[in-house]
Amino acid sequence: MAFLIVGIVLLATKLAEFGPAAAWDWWLVLLPFGLAVAWWGFADSTGLTQRRAMDKMEKTKVDRRNRNLEALGLAPRPGRRGRAAGTFQTAAAARRNAKDPVSAAADEAAGRR
Repeated sequence: MAFLIVGIVLLATKLAEFGPAAAWDWWLVLLPFGLAVAWWGFADSTGLTQRRAMDKMEKTKVDRRNRNLEALGLAPRPGRRGRAAGTFQTAAAARRNAKDPVSAAADEAAGRR
């Protein structure tokens, strides 16, 4: 966005023949527009734009939930976060990851993994 603003200011001063930009070559005046296009291409190709949009939506969702809880008279618990996606486990996987060797051995003997 900064490249775009600088480009517009330089273009306006060049067209108005005001200040030092009036004596500059056109490629110097139009350079910020090219840099803006390059930056947007980089940000889109690396996923930076999408990550920012997802973070903004997540923050909006948390704010809306907290606002609704307060409207119901329930205070949101400080420091509590929801469960992250992909953290659900099957019962067999939970037993296998537990520190109980008996239930893990029983699952292996029964052929469940």
